[in-house]
Amino acid sequence: MTILSVGTRPADTAVPHGLRVGVLALQGDFREHAHVLRELGASVELVRRPEELDRIDGLVIPGGESSVMDKLARTFGLAEPLRAAITAGLPVYGTCAGLIMLADTILDGMNGQQSLGGLDIAVRRNAFGSQTASFETDLEIPALGEKPVHAVFIRAPVVETVGAKATALATLDDGRCVAVEQGNLLGTSFHPEITGEYRFHQYFLQKLVAAAR
Repeated sequence: MTILSVGTRPADTAVPHGLRVGVLALQGDFREHAHVLRELGASVELVRRPEELDRIDGLVIPGGESSVMDKLARTFGLAEPLRAAITAGLPVYGTCAGLIMLADTILDGMNGQQSLGGLDIAVRRNAFGSQTASFETDLEIPALGEKPVHAVFIRAPVVETVGAKATALATLDDGRCVAVEQGNLLGTSFHPEITGEYRFHQYFLQKLVAAAR
């Protein structure tokens, strides 16, 4: 599988001065998300402590191990403040493990695993098998324009149920949902942060701008 490096900053990106995006930095590929967001002109805060939530306008939850993120979030006292922030309307974008963290229901979670919730969806972890079963495909996502999104799936979850409050943004050829949004929340099964695909992060930044008005 070919993983592309992150491309150059798009010329049409406009991020208001002072807008600050947090990236949950407990575990996973948070550095890649931080790099993309900085390339798009955002100020980035790596979030590891509850008090850091007060300094951000939105949050990205990266890919990684959702069960480990859950345990670390509770250990560092972040879980409850994160749930409260999501309920209060904080824009949040989760990729892969981050999508699992945002799901209201995890169908095959580890013993005792909890999610932050917010997205009216049910997800299944590692829905495509082990890391050796990782794959790439192009997805039609009308919300992001006519050009297909090249998506990389690495031990990815799948959205098995999309509730009435959520909206599917992308599905595979077999109909399984792999991108979803609900108000200020956005989630993808795949990893745009490692393919040079900026449009999901731009789409998320638009949510932050709208929420800040």
